[in-house]
Amino acid sequence: MTEKEFRQALAEKGIQLNDEQMDQFKTYYELLIEWNNRMNLTAITDKEDVYLKHFYDSISAAFHVDFNQASSLIDIGAGAGFPSIPLKIVFPHVEVTIVDSLKKRITFLEALGDALKLDRVLFLHDRAETAGRNPELRDQFDIAISRAVARMPVLTELCMPFVKQGGQFIAMKGMQGEDELKEAGRAVQALGGAPSSSYAFSLPGDDSERIIIVTHKEKKTPRKYPRKPGTPNKQPLS
Repeated sequence: MTEKEFRQALAEKGIQLNDEQMDQFKTYYELLIEWNNRMNLTAITDKEDVYLKHFYDSISAAFHVDFNQASSLIDIGAGAGFPSIPLKIVFPHVEVTIVDSLKKRITFLEALGDALKLDRVLFLHDRAETAGRNPELRDQFDIAISRAVARMPVLTELCMPFVKQGGQFIAMKGMQGEDELKEAGRAVQALGGAPSSSYAFSLPGDDSERIIIVTHKEKKTPRKYPRKPGTPNKQPLS
């Protein structure tokens, strides 16, 4: 996907990018490749692949959730900034918090935020299990989002504590997402969520299936969740 195709494909979805936003994506790509030579941020480095499989894919969450109505978002395990930084570029009014357990990725994201002149973005070096017990973060966000971090029963426990009642947890998954969703029913219910909705689609010109899973939070998450670091992964709620 070329830059022109990227802009056009988003326009077809009702998302109009201005020249400044296009320049931000260009800078994002350049910094991603520059830093990737020093640390392992992504295996996808071809420009057209980055625009399709990282930038466009990240923004695809907005095809099913109205980010214009959201004021705050937390991204758990963002890695090189996906999906939250592309979403921040497109929806600059949203306050973004990124939590990642690897310090060097946070260092990259801080440099990226400066280069893109992003405001109202906070980068936290922490584990989701401990951050989820921080009263300044717990029950505070309109949206918690995560892309390709863990299986749904685990991811639900890591993300749902951050979401305020009436907010949404968005999981961005590959073709295995529907099977994972079936496994996550107990976790969703235990953590205060309503039954999840899922949306399947393919990227333009790409046969690989993507699934967006959206869970609305009806009740506060019980205080015992998230459990201590490592426990959700070892003993998933399923």
